[in-house]
Amino acid sequence: MQQRIIIIGAGFAGMYAALSAARLRDAQGVSPGQLRISLVSPEPTLLVRPRMYEPHPETLTAPLGQLLDAIEVEYVQGRVVDVDSVARTIEVAQSGRATSVLTYDRLVIAIGSELFRPPVPGLPEYGHSIDTVEEAVALERHLQALANEPQSEVRNTAVVVGGGFTGIEVATELPARMRAALGAGAALRVVIVDRNSSVAPDMGPGPRPIITDALQQLRIETRLGVGVASLEKQGITLSDGSRIPSATVIWAAGMRAAPLTARIPGERDNLGRLAVDRQLRVIGVPGVFATGDAAKAACDDKGNFALMSCQHATRMGAFAGNNAAADLLGVPLMTYHQEAYVTCLDLGAAGAVFTRGWDRTVEFVGAEAKKMKQEINTVWIYPPRADRVAALASADPERVTDL
Repeated sequence: MQQRIIIIGAGFAGMYAALSAARLRDAQGVSPGQLRISLVSPEPTLLVRPRMYEPHPETLTAPLGQLLDAIEVEYVQGRVVDVDSVARTIEVAQSGRATSVLTYDRLVIAIGSELFRPPVPGLPEYGHSIDTVEEAVALERHLQALANEPQSEVRNTAVVVGGGFTGIEVATELPARMRAALGAGAALRVVIVDRNSSVAPDMGPGPRPIITDALQQLRIETRLGVGVASLEKQGITLSDGSRIPSATVIWAAGMRAAPLTARIPGERDNLGRLAVDRQLRVIGVPGVFATGDAAKAACDDKGNFALMSCQHATRMGAFAGNNAAADLLGVPLMTYHQEAYVTCLDLGAAGAVFTRGWDRTVEFVGAEAKKMKQEINTVWIYPPRADRVAALASADPERVTDL
């Protein structure tokens, strides 16, 4: 009798869940007719989300159709709008068609995260982001259109709200992007606004001086310890009452798990992530696994938890897909672990900084780290080629993102 694994989401976690489940199916000599693996997403495309701060975001996607065909994973086009974990069904909305109901034996929630947008007046009307490819393209068009506006402080100033990893990468890339649009002689101003008392608060004291030096080198200002009161068409008002004239405000202040996680009757953290055990099973919800940005998962026995990053999502996805298949095939499940942890923060024209370990020990800076960042962005995070043997070999959970 055929059994079915359904994976929701075609991001890094979903892609590797599909690869890993198919890998174990092959290794156990089980046919696709016996174990059907389905991946559901609006498009059979991987959004290379870590690169959305770069120019030309419309090019930063990778097709998955041929890869899924090569490993005999079924693609189902649509958006999942509901999950019934008791009946073990999902409801899929498909463009121009009535919703359909699919039944699963094991479900992998790999729906990722989205930008947290607080109810700040003016944010929906005047704020930009790089959360989706559509929003990143809209920002690109906005930056290009600034050249049609008369010279002014408003036109030449950009504000990035959020001084974390994403905000810093956006801000340090902006001077080059704005000069490309406005000309080398434009008197540009880029400002980072953050409620915290320092930039990159989660990266710790090790790399912070390097980041601070890079911001100074690029003449990027910081306004720390303040929030945002409102956005207007030509500026942003901060919580201390001060105002920055600007036609370009980019929101990069935090992520939350995608709303569909709320349809699973499990415990969630303050980021909306589902609590999972060390095998990535959603605690208290039989038959459901969660992975990537949708899961709060312990990486080790030292109290470290996976972060919302493609580095963690790829490896978590591989463990979740393997374990969903193993649970059906009577094979022992693998314990997720991810002791190795690195960061590589792009600093625009100032280079980059590469750290290793949870204490963020700096290993490379400047041009050497920039070379590493470019290799990560253009090679490592892309899907494997659509060759069955090579693709399945790439999904060994113990080897994925082993840095």
